[in-house]
Amino acid sequence: MQLLLATLTLLALFPLAAMAQPLRLAVLHSELGRDGPGLLLRDIRRNEADILAARDVILATRPDILLLLRMDYDLNNTALHAFADLLGEGGHPLPHRFALRPNTGMATGLDLDGDGRTGTPDDAQGYGRFAGAGGMAILSRYPIGGDAVQDHSAFLWRDLPDALIPLQDGATFPSPEVFAIQRLSSTGHWQVPVRLPDGRVLTLLTWHAGPPVFGGRLDRNRRRNHDENAFWQHLLNGALPVTPPTAPFALMGNSNLDPDAGDGIRSAMQALLTHPALQDPQPAGRRPGTTTDDTATAYWPDAPGPMRVSFILPDASAQVLDSGTLWPEPPARHALVWTDILPQGP
Repeated sequence: MQLLLATLTLLALFPLAAMAQPLRLAVLHSELGRDGPGLLLRDIRRNEADILAARDVILATRPDILLLLRMDYDLNNTALHAFADLLGEGGHPLPHRFALRPNTGMATGLDLDGDGRTGTPDDAQGYGRFAGAGGMAILSRYPIGGDAVQDHSAFLWRDLPDALIPLQDGATFPSPEVFAIQRLSSTGHWQVPVRLPDGRVLTLLTWHAGPPVFGGRLDRNRRRNHDENAFWQHLLNGALPVTPPTAPFALMGNSNLDPDAGDGIRSAMQALLTHPALQDPQPAGRRPGTTTDDTATAYWPDAPGPMRVSFILPDASAQVLDSGTLWPEPPARHALVWTDILPQGP
């Protein structure tokens, strides 16, 4: 009887903790991007091999919340719903879906990369052959925050503290007019609340940075990649005109920046991995053709080889239960990254 009374007392004092349940988060840099609008929906309906490979790796891990990268965007999210229907037919429904128009392929009419031409994929706000190419999407078992979403994708690069804007002869390159409209995000930076079964809100901080290579002269992409990743450090430090999230939250996305290898400015990712507000579960798995586990999340056979570029970094208060990576069938170049957490916080 005394044990029963003690248990009931604890439940009364800590109702949310008593109702908390493990949560599986996942990030998949998919191969779903296509070369033109409408082609992704066509290929989903055709059950093309790469579509099924992405479906199968998701079904194998069964995440509660999934961030899907390089997912072409359309106005009504028709392709996203069609892909989610494949997951439901496979026994893992994710009924709540969310996507915003990405910066990829968003035409500017200006010469953003300074090559003397306009109208190229590099002259869009984010590299893309058409509007919406290679966007982001969230699929969830639980309701997504609607009007409470904060979309930072229009944040201007020049407004980031200590921004590494390319300069030539002391002037912004290629022109001041470019940096009057140049957004920081290649794809997007989102702050998305998800309502958990216990009534709490988990805030997802999601992004997909552009690569630190290509993109024209003066290390333009290398600098921008650094700053896209540094954005979250500034946000968590309270240095932006945005209220930092309170626990529970998780930073999820693809930095296109390995903290220890590659051509990028690695300090940006190193700072996030050691930020006191975050923790790094260091998920690992076995790449096809290897015999040992490692933390690589992407692999290019020739160069640069294996790299860790996709991340799930829960807030420092979360209890991390498990984590790992799972690779789709070859020739997929990116692994699905997953982390099981028990969220803390009010």
